[in-house]
Amino acid sequence: MCGRFTLFDTAASLAEAFEVAEVPSLSPRYNIAPSQAVAAVRIPPSGGAREVVLLRWGLIPSWAKDPSLGDRMINARAETAAGKPAFRSAIRRRRCLVPASGFYEWKRTNGRKQPYYIRRPDGKPFAFAGLWESWEGPGQAAVESCTILTTSANELLLPIHDRMPVIVSPADYDLWLSPEVRDPEELARLFRPCPPEEVTAFPVGTAVNNPKTDSPQLIEPLR
Repeated sequence: MCGRFTLFDTAASLAEAFEVAEVPSLSPRYNIAPSQAVAAVRIPPSGGAREVVLLRWGLIPSWAKDPSLGDRMINARAETAAGKPAFRSAIRRRRCLVPASGFYEWKRTNGRKQPYYIRRPDGKPFAFAGLWESWEGPGQAAVESCTILTTSANELLLPIHDRMPVIVSPADYDLWLSPEVRDPEELARLFRPCPPEEVTAFPVGTAVNNPKTDSPQLIEPLR
């Protein structure tokens, strides 16, 4: 799964990486947690060029009676999302990319969980495959939310955890975001784990376990 991640790339670097005209001002984040606002790249519902928006992390299905349902929807298994009531519409019509400088995963070792930080060796941002949805309760303003798709872990990450985010390569951004593509079968090849040489992982301190802690020290390698 993917339960915490970071985003500290500059607005200019994100605009270049994702080919968007404007990126809202974003504070560096080193411990992004569920239910918080996350940046996402998508094609606007009305069409046009890519945009960057802030979405609540934890997808709230449009049919949900209570938005708290989204707290259990921070991830969706890519292999089965097309058949799940919460995700089957979004995977056909409302896909997005979630930029991340890196992400955390926890390895069970001798009865304890050791956090690891995973990033690209070249320092460039990841693009997680995401789905977004709009929910509106009686008399309430619409809430736009998202989930991150996961797949089986690659060889490097498997000793840490058996799942990892679906990472979309720049060459496939257009395919993933295209409103013309509505058949999940056309997207299936994107759900494979990324090659192990495209990620690096190292243990970090347990301060990341507290979602209220947010500082650059969280991603420093454990000595």
